Amino acid sequence: MTVDRSTEILTTEQAPTALVPELEHRPGRWIANWDAENKEQWEAAGRSIAKRNLYWSIFAEFLGFVVWQLWSIVVVQLPAAGFKFDTNQIFWLISIPSLVGATLRIPYTFMVPRFGGRNWTIVSALLLLIPTAGLALCVSNPGTPFGVMLLVAGLAGFGGGNFASSMANITFFYPAREKGWALGLNAAGGNLGAAVAQLVVPIAVTVLAAGTVNLPMAGLIWIPLILVAAFGAWKYMNNLTSAKGDVAGSIAALKEPHLWVMAFLYIGTFGSFIGFSGVFPKLIKDYFPAFSSMHLGAVVLSLAFLGPLVGSLARPYGGRMADRMGGARMTVTAFAAMAVITLTMIWTLPLKNFWLFLLLFLFLFTASGFGNGATYRMIPVIFATSSRAALSGAKPAETARLAASSLGLISAIGAYGGFVIPQVLNASSASGSYTPAFYGFVGAYVLMLIVCWACYLRKANRNAMGHI
Repeated sequence: MTVDRSTEILTTEQAPTALVPELEHRPGRWIANWDAENKEQWEAAGRSIAKRNLYWSIFAEFLGFVVWQLWSIVVVQLPAAGFKFDTNQIFWLISIPSLVGATLRIPYTFMVPRFGGRNWTIVSALLLLIPTAGLALCVSNPGTPFGVMLLVAGLAGFGGGNFASSMANITFFYPAREKGWALGLNAAGGNLGAAVAQLVVPIAVTVLAAGTVNLPMAGLIWIPLILVAAFGAWKYMNNLTSAKGDVAGSIAALKEPHLWVMAFLYIGTFGSFIGFSGVFPKLIKDYFPAFSSMHLGAVVLSLAFLGPLVGSLARPYGGRMADRMGGARMTVTAFAAMAVITLTMIWTLPLKNFWLFLLLFLFLFTASGFGNGATYRMIPVIFATSSRAALSGAKPAETARLAASSLGLISAIGAYGGFVIPQVLNASSASGSYTPAFYGFVGAYVLMLIVCWACYLRKANRNAMGHI
């Protein structure tokens, strides 16, 4: 028998090429043949490329959250600048960015496959120039009509949409074994923008303002950073040819009951985080006006930034603890804590102790942050083990596809909590007190706790979905 040695040698020599696809760098910073699951490619070049894209993605998303939350701190400064808006109008200025941002998250999810992650990061960063410049123009004139103010506040929703496209982009860069931590860092880095906005804006509008407020600075100070983010994305980020849109996957995910259950739970966790981030400066001013602005020389500081700060830092640890204890157990624990903390806050308000009020709200933010990480961790596990597709015998690749599509949709629906919480407080204020609204939040947390327990913690012999 004759053996074709040339074929054998050729096959042997070509095997590494087949196992390790060579990255092809194309014009416009496009990369072809990307395969993050290939360990050889990942260790040789993929990891460094993914990290570089992650860092710039975090920075751009961070600025998105900054812009998204600008009006939450600006509104408490409007009276000092000569604006005469009533409580209802103030709450609309706080809540409209969340309404727009949550809605934009849905189309933003599909922008990365359509235009490329690098390209869309440039565009989405530059779009932030519109609400920041618009804010600076509006607040410079106390005669600006409320309708114009509301429109410009709504444009701040561009920043809320950035989260969806940023998370979708980073998903394509990382292998499954490292995706959770990368997405956690990306989310936490973005969430920190809410805290930084509430820390920096009061300082920026009062420093060198000679005892008044220079409100246009609330928008102008971010413009150079936005330009840096756009330039950094243009210079250092990449587009992946392998990043494909999945509209069909999103439509299929909408048919899964678990998507709606998890979206409901995420309204309670992330919705509470972003909703209370928006109203916390106003709540401090309404309950404890003497502590709304703390003067440090010529600088004014608001302690409201501490809330979103601790909530952001708690998020990745919530995901890590969920890995050990189970996401459903952590989520139930978070809702229980949020209900108890909110009740304690209501019952201790008559003491009129600002520091106790602040401490309890920091606990509430921390619990919501842990809940954010835990609920996000639950989603891929649920779709892999308990979804209709999984129970009907779908392959792991199909359930992973559904989970990826669901993450974007759930993040969008959960963000509507940022609109609901201010509007519930607004409605409650008509009675002369926020207390009915807080009791309503307690009831919602208890309901969400029961739903999470009933769907995901009951024993497997009572519920086919089992433990998550």
